[in-house]
Amino acid sequence: MNTEYLSKNDLKKINFKSLGQNVMISKNVTLIGANNISLGSNVRIDDYCIISSNEGYLKIGNDVHIGGQSYLGCAGDLTIGNNINIAQGVKIYTKINDYTSFDGNNNKFILGKIDIGDQVIIGSNSVLIGKCIIGEGATIGALSFVKNDLKPWSVYAGNPLKFIKDRQS
Repeated sequence: MNTEYLSKNDLKKINFKSLGQNVMISKNVTLIGANNISLGSNVRIDDYCIISSNEGYLKIGNDVHIGGQSYLGCAGDLTIGNNINIAQGVKIYTKINDYTSFDGNNNKFILGKIDIGDQVIIGSNSVLIGKCIIGEGATIGALSFVKNDLKPWSVYAGNPLKFIKDRQS
């Protein structure tokens, strides 16, 4: 099965905040709030991703690949650096329910900002939530749950997330 990507003209019609060169977005991607999305150059977003930036801002750097079936929920801001590989099925939430508080309507939220530094790898089906900084060169193993800052050039994996070892820069 060959993935079909939006044409340059289709991409221009979407009205992104900014759009770099050589951007490849599958025709099967759902984009919400494109006017709050900035895309660098050499960005590829694969099939069945959902990117929702209606309330917050999303900035994607250069040389970024977002694997299929990933979800980027950007009610708070999300910054993705350069030379990033986000594997299939990754979920990133900058807004989560506040389960510690109840106001009768169940509508209290924690709004955060996630900042992903350059040279980061995020493994398949990992989940990132809340407010966190993923340091430059950090690697997150598949099926990991991230809710805190990660040191640069380090390898992490698991749920609960554990530091595994330093990574070569």
